[in-house]
Amino acid sequence: MMQAAKERWDFLTKPPGSLGKLEEIGIRLAGLQGTVFPTVDKRAVVVMCGDHGVTEEGVSAFPAEVTGLMMQNFVNGKAAVNVLARQMNCAVRVVDVGSRVEGEVPGVLSRKVRKGTANFAKGPAMTREEAELAIAVGVATVEELYAQGVQVVALGEMGIGNTTPSAALAAVLVNTPLLPLVGKGTGIDEEKVLHKARVIERAIEVNRPDASDPLDVLAKLGGLEIAGLVGVVLGAWERRIAVLVDGVIAAAAALVAVRIEERVKEVLFASHLSQEPAHLVLLQEMGLQPLLTLEMRLGEGTGAVLAMPLLEASCRLVAEMATFADLGLDKP
Repeated sequence: MMQAAKERWDFLTKPPGSLGKLEEIGIRLAGLQGTVFPTVDKRAVVVMCGDHGVTEEGVSAFPAEVTGLMMQNFVNGKAAVNVLARQMNCAVRVVDVGSRVEGEVPGVLSRKVRKGTANFAKGPAMTREEAELAIAVGVATVEELYAQGVQVVALGEMGIGNTTPSAALAAVLVNTPLLPLVGKGTGIDEEKVLHKARVIERAIEVNRPDASDPLDVLAKLGGLEIAGLVGVVLGAWERRIAVLVDGVIAAAAALVAVRIEERVKEVLFASHLSQEPAHLVLLQEMGLQPLLTLEMRLGEGTGAVLAMPLLEASCRLVAEMATFADLGLDKP
């Protein structure tokens, strides 16, 4: 089907390859959906939410309580991702897979595995079983979206402190020096960035994750919302749903999924390049090229949602442009 789609693109009224990545997007979507004329009319962003014990080490500019406050903000439709999702005609699915919030937040899908991870600077963030349960939450979420006809899913997350485990995952899985991977996250200064790096170094030393075992790395150094996104990627691959990878946290989850099943790369599209230094390293490790560069580092799925019109543009071009045959020519 991808070959048939390429032939269609080459026969449109334009020089071959002149629409660049839009052509690549259309060809890949054709392969996923099994048609030369794919569509992305049904869209969703999944915002996985979880808290992190490592925040007690002072690695974030915001207190952990902000995770719960932002969950309510999502429900109220007032977060950045809500504003962009409305513009892009995209549903927002908020899932609590591991926050410290007591009880359920109306409007949030409650699938809590535990109330936040442990401080991974002192021991494993969670057990292997908890990581697997959080992955299962992500898979189940995609199954629900698939039943609703969703064709593209954006990866979103909320969890104060989660750029810390993301940098840790990148350092171990990519086997690269840690310090250049550590960014400002919520806006910490250079001194705190160095402190954050030392905390991660301690976590890696204490936990001794097995880089050849992605579940071991995820359980020891990850987060519940990151594990949830791993499940979203795996579930989307199984259902042939396109996945728009957001920033560094989503990319860390995507790489874990790739290490579990390398073929999930087939469904991954890198939406943008964030300011977090680990993001580029993670994308390069997966062989993904970002569609946008907007100097963002917000998360929530904002960058991924912003890339949705590019997928739609690709679908429209292949369906609505004339071919050279329409002009009475046998070939370009």
